[in-house]
Amino acid sequence: MRETTAALAAAAVLLAGCGPPPTSTGTPAPSPETSTPAASRTRTPTGSPTDSPASSPTSSPQALEAAYEKVIAEVLPSIVQITTKAGLGSGIVFDSRGHIITNAHVVGQATEMNVTIATGGAPRPARLVKSFPAGDLAVIKVDRPDGLRPARFGDSAKLRVGQIVLAMGNPLGLSGSVTNGIISALGRTVTEPQNPDSPGATIAGAIQTSAAINPGNSGGALVDLTGRVIGIPTLAATDPALGGGTAPGIGFAIPSNTAIDIARQIVENGRVTNSHRAALGIRGSTVIGTDGQPSGVGVASVERGGGAEKAGIRAGDVIVSINGKDTPTMAVLAETLTTLKPGDRVRVGVVRGGGDAETLDVTLGQLQGE
Repeated sequence: MRETTAALAAAAVLLAGCGPPPTSTGTPAPSPETSTPAASRTRTPTGSPTDSPASSPTSSPQALEAAYEKVIAEVLPSIVQITTKAGLGSGIVFDSRGHIITNAHVVGQATEMNVTIATGGAPRPARLVKSFPAGDLAVIKVDRPDGLRPARFGDSAKLRVGQIVLAMGNPLGLSGSVTNGIISALGRTVTEPQNPDSPGATIAGAIQTSAAINPGNSGGALVDLTGRVIGIPTLAATDPALGGGTAPGIGFAIPSNTAIDIARQIVENGRVTNSHRAALGIRGSTVIGTDGQPSGVGVASVERGGGAEKAGIRAGDVIVSINGKDTPTMAVLAETLTTLKPGDRVRVGVVRGGGDAETLDVTLGQLQGE
């Protein structure tokens, strides 16, 4: 399970890649959960964030319904289903050259996949351009970009709690499905559980939404009522009290500004050159104490030339705190680092192999793209 911070008594769990592969290779018929009448749209240059103004007030239920219909008709042609041998998820058309943004855990270990537009059509072969697992983002590219409609992206820095949003994607393989809700909170930090397709990414500044997010929604679009993509649905929360079942109305999305920044770097440079995120320079995992509780992060290796190595942290050490804050798990350590910047100097508490405790001064480096 993936723990969330901000006093959330829930664990976040991956949603895409959980959906089973389709049982046939035929084109899935669009089955949106909300009406999708044809409508015209005005396109803006893709990959360029545009202002995300307040949603227009509606004077009646009919006006709100009409707004929903217009947005859905405008955005669905920019949503795709991504199918790999391991499962399926969603993606957003980024530009007219065929680049598509999705979650890293949607593509997993795959380098080739099929893409189907949410509004229908034959599957198209696509390939992985680059994945950034630490931020759970990836860019793929279809071989044949004709007919793909680039999405418009909004400025996620201007979002407000209470805004109405729609989540669009392919939950459970139901192509072109739409759910609605509001932005419930901003600035959450959520950490994903580790699995073969994900190293346990930590997402800073996540958007919390009440729009229903289900397996297969990951990598799709969280959209405001102006038709702009303002987030990428990535996680839902689970409630331990419900036996790990999904907690209704608690989902998380990567902010559009973060997604655009990472996608542009991948498209232009073939990799992430500036993550804007601090790194300690270690690889490790949670250590369980004699009482059965997490007791720190065991260092498996240190990166050559990184901040940890320069400060004297060694493989076999257990990191127990940063700046006096306990770090009982790898998730807490990663979440703590999201509050810091490359170049910051921090005090790292470690326990050596012989049981001796030390505090070391570490200058943080930058989290690198792979």
